[in-house]
Amino acid sequence: MRYGLLVFDWDGTLIDSAGAIVWCIQSACRDLGLPVPDAARASHVIGLGLHDALAYAVPGLPVADYGRMVERYRTHFLARDATIPLFRGAAEMLSSLRDDGHTLAIATGKSRAGLARALDNTGLRPLFASSRCADQCAPKPAPDMLLELMDELGTGDASTLMIGDTVHDLQMAARAGVPAVAVSYGAHAKADLEAMAPVACVDSVAELDQWLKQNA
Repeated sequence: MRYGLLVFDWDGTLIDSAGAIVWCIQSACRDLGLPVPDAARASHVIGLGLHDALAYAVPGLPVADYGRMVERYRTHFLARDATIPLFRGAAEMLSSLRDDGHTLAIATGKSRAGLARALDNTGLRPLFASSRCADQCAPKPAPDMLLELMDELGTGDASTLMIGDTVHDLQMAARAGVPAVAVSYGAHAKADLEAMAPVACVDSVAELDQWLKQNA
């Protein structure tokens, strides 16, 4: 086993939520009469911490108004949260990896409460040994999530692999000294991911599953 610890991003990597997140960001902006970001701009912020996400998605929004924006976004997202599906094959892939002896963890831009809901909605909570969320430590692309997970779970950077769908995931991995696999079926464009030089860039969960079986 080359990588004992496999750390997965959540949105856009395991669950097909990128489109819903973009729609909720745009809807919140409409509710507040703000300029509506296009899909590319809104999808770019997926995985970032709250302040960085809002500063990019809605430039010029006063920090004092962030609370109103977050409230509207959460209203829209909570109305859809329970119906957002996992990518086909994701649950089976995770179960197989765990059964093969890998330790699984999550590093996500979601809040702790948001991840808890998602794990309960999908039934995947028992598969993961630990997780880090954006309201627990410095968010992506800072390395803190990976560094804390490796420390908690007793693994080194050479035996840890990050899997994610955004350049933020890959930047976090690089800053933590951890290799990364990119998935191109989530929020960010394949060309942008490949520019970050991941060890692999795959186009589907099935391809990711096969790569991990052969290389992890």
